[in-house]
Amino acid sequence: MSQIAVTERLRLRTLNEDDAPLHLALVNDPTFVTFIGDRQQRTLDDARQAIAQGPVAMLATYGHAMYMVELHDGTPIGVCGLLKRENLDYVDIGYAFLPDWRGRGYAFEAAQATVRHAILLGITPLAAICNPANAASIALLLKLGFRFERMVSSDPARPMVNLYLMELPLRATVE
Repeated sequence: MSQIAVTERLRLRTLNEDDAPLHLALVNDPTFVTFIGDRQQRTLDDARQAIAQGPVAMLATYGHAMYMVELHDGTPIGVCGLLKRENLDYVDIGYAFLPDWRGRGYAFEAAQATVRHAILLGITPLAAICNPANAASIALLLKLGFRFERMVSSDPARPMVNLYLMELPLRATVE
């Protein structure tokens, strides 16, 4: 487990198989299924496998991934991080939070920390993709400073999504 960022209220750290219960709850949350999609993960073993093949493999390959977001007392509340999708030219930010933790500013706080992390990694531009019906996510992306670019297909089997971009400063200009 490696710490990625610390904010006023949160810690972001790498995911591991012990995070399977949170992962399973997130991917089966009705809001996640509606706006992101049904990942067909129904057991803790499914979740452990998804973590190993997703965030753990992505971190080893690209040096970034989705991260666990937890309160300072260790309470897991969601995930936020950086993804490199095969069908998208850019690294994109992603996030999902359990229902009890939405609407409290945690997603914005975690996303701000993730943007700072992307700057440190030299990522620019940073992208975000979002279901056009997800008003809360769109508002968060605009508040962060993303701008709508165009509609894209993130997966040929799924509907078009909004693509947002944000130019990030080069690391040397923020140190």
